[in-house]
Amino acid sequence: MDFVEIARAESERGELVLRERREAESSVLELRANGIFVMDTQETSSERALATVALSTVASPERVLVGGLGLGFTMNEVLADDRVRDCTVVEIDPALVGWMSEGVVPHGPDMLADSRIDVEIADVADVLEQASESSYDLVLLDVDNGPGYLVHESNGPLYRPRFLSEARAALRPGGALAVWSAAEEPELESSLAEVFDDVVPHPLEVNLQGHRESYWLYEARCA
Repeated sequence: MDFVEIARAESERGELVLRERREAESSVLELRANGIFVMDTQETSSERALATVALSTVASPERVLVGGLGLGFTMNEVLADDRVRDCTVVEIDPALVGWMSEGVVPHGPDMLADSRIDVEIADVADVLEQASESSYDLVLLDVDNGPGYLVHESNGPLYRPRFLSEARAALRPGGALAVWSAAEEPELESSLAEVFDDVVPHPLEVNLQGHRESYWLYEARCA
């Protein structure tokens, strides 16, 4: 298996690398942060499910916040729902936004062309802390690999009750928060249960370069 580096960026958060993985009959883009695999364009089912699972449980998901742009697949699935009128995407790494918008990620410009998208280069914790009450119908978080596999230790508070309370305050009655995790996280489930009325874990089986793995989504609902 051959790898070709497509783009690299350095910041106070460390190193972000986009590379192409060339296999026998295919070419796959892969994103790594500080040397750790984050996602690729081959197995995108869990990123898409983060959107579809939450969208299926909210009656009117008109305003959605997506924490973490990644390679755009969660955002794209949100926008596939005609009920969505506004999609705010919060991404902390400006380089990744640039790679998507400038076509370094080939599918990026088409994904970002939807007029309903507002991309904010910011920390999602700050955005939700400053949000007015009942601003969103859905908040989707995929900013790290989950509390047990953090790429950036600074993201740890995102999985704890204080931040989760701020996320709930930004949600309208009947809204939901969905969190992506690389593994089952009972402590995260407990933290969500402290803040929300109903918490539903969703195990997702994925195929990672020939290996079967399980990712998890945690859906937390407001009454």
